[in-house]
Amino acid sequence: MKRIISAILVVALAASTTAFAQVKAKDGVYFKQAADFESSGWKTQVIVEVKGGKIVKAQWNGISNIAGATDKKSWAASGKYGMAKAAKQGEWDKQAAAVEAYLVKTQNVNFDKFDKEGRTDAISGATIHVSEFFAMVKEALATAPVPKGMYKKDGWYFAEQKDFDKNSGWKDSVLCTVVNGTLVDVLWSATSVDPAKKSKIVESKEGRYGMGKVAKKGEWDVQAVAMQNAIVAAQDPSKIAIKADGTTDAVSGASIHPTAVLLAAEALKAAK
Repeated sequence: MKRIISAILVVALAASTTAFAQVKAKDGVYFKQAADFESSGWKTQVIVEVKGGKIVKAQWNGISNIAGATDKKSWAASGKYGMAKAAKQGEWDKQAAAVEAYLVKTQNVNFDKFDKEGRTDAISGATIHVSEFFAMVKEALATAPVPKGMYKKDGWYFAEQKDFDKNSGWKDSVLCTVVNGTLVDVLWSATSVDPAKKSKIVESKEGRYGMGKVAKKGEWDVQAVAMQNAIVAAQDPSKIAIKADGTTDAVSGASIHPTAVLLAAEALKAAK
């Protein structure tokens, strides 16, 4: 009997060791986001923190090209995502938290118990598509960890103009992602006073904004990306000089008014 019990303990220990051994990344905080927005309008982001060779924290979130959208968890928590009306397991943010907790508990970065649609019955509290989350966790851990940055608080920071512009009819917004004190992403968009219009990103990408016909540096969404990248490179938006007329020569690839610089500075006050 003692031999049987010992054998069981050895097998259990081996299984546990195998699970933990799947995390091969060095200690640090890792970040990965999808290359583009999905048809739903969301772009997935994953953050994984490793300490002592184990995952101690995992975060699953997203940013969106939907007009006026904050980060996905905040959007869902505010009731705007709409999943709670149909999902028995709760709104998206609650289900995402269950998936995060499962990863931390099991350390199983190779989890693959999901169907062709990416759904799973193996994680209590979650019926959402989980395949992309686990795929991106592995991608994140295969990259270099995010270096320690200047900001004191990690998270997602949103700021938008108080009113719609009287001439253009747009109200700009910025969403900043901070990981390990480092600004890793900036998303600049805008909401139109016209409810029939989608976000400025979508209107621009779908050819309805019209800037590409006259602007040498490209359509609005193209120039917006250049501005976003410049802010991330600077880390501190105040380092980007803005002239008296409200324009800047400091960003290559963009001639549009750098509203995002001011909004990013406003949003990131909460991270300092």
